[in-house]
Amino acid sequence: MKLCIKRSFVTNIARSAHLYKELHRREPETSAIEHRGVFCYHHSVMLSRHEIASHIVLACHRLYERGFVTATDGNISARLANGNILITPTSLNKGQVAETDLVEVTASGALITLSSTPSSELSMHLFVYKQRPDVRAVVHAHPSHATGFAAARMPLSTALLPEVILGLGTIPLAEYATPSTDEVPVSLAPYVKEANAVLLANHGVVTFGATVEEAFFRMEKVEHAAHILFVARMLGGEKTLTEAEIARLKAAAQEKGSPKERPLLTDISEQSVKQLIREVLGEKLKSTDR
Repeated sequence: MKLCIKRSFVTNIARSAHLYKELHRREPETSAIEHRGVFCYHHSVMLSRHEIASHIVLACHRLYERGFVTATDGNISARLANGNILITPTSLNKGQVAETDLVEVTASGALITLSSTPSSELSMHLFVYKQRPDVRAVVHAHPSHATGFAAARMPLSTALLPEVILGLGTIPLAEYATPSTDEVPVSLAPYVKEANAVLLANHGVVTFGATVEEAFFRMEKVEHAAHILFVARMLGGEKTLTEAEIARLKAAAQEKGSPKERPLLTDISEQSVKQLIREVLGEKLKSTDR
């Protein structure tokens, strides 16, 4: 009886090991999983062109659904593994963008996709990528409250919300620049290396991130912060955090630290898997002998 149990258990472990190898035989570049309406990937994984395109399309649709853009406003881009840039086309409603509409250009702006015209704000995107090697996605939109502050030429520099202080810091205001011209990159120059979100005077907001998801979430955070600040002022004025409160907040955040990322299963070596199986087998076989 014990022998049958042992053989059955060993067979199941062997099958599990085989299944593990089959599931994780893929290269990291294609290990991201696409779900409808969900950004899904590990930040250390280099995504394929298709996966990046699907995230751009999802972010476009979310921008439109949230009212961050209207008509054909706004643009989104991402840096591909080959160094080229994938960007939304000009004159297309973001709620209607499909993967086939996206335009690929080189890092210098030369067209790879010849069937469509890239966003008129391409020069702004290329400037950000040139100045920030860590940035892999740029989102530009016109969310109402944040753009209202930009139109009033008021930066979001108030130390009001812990999440914004820690996640974005001060959100500066770039000087007015004629949209779709090389004036825009010039206006961003003083802030692009330090900030991850910038208000564009009388224009809108631009955010940067290591992923499309991160750049999009930063756009959400900017608008949320602007909305809360607007409401606070309608209610008599915001009450900002003191320098001592900000110092305690940053110290607490530093002490807690960011959660350690769990390694990808594809990062586990075959030798580690074999060792794990041996350990499990040893424990289980000992228990059946008792």
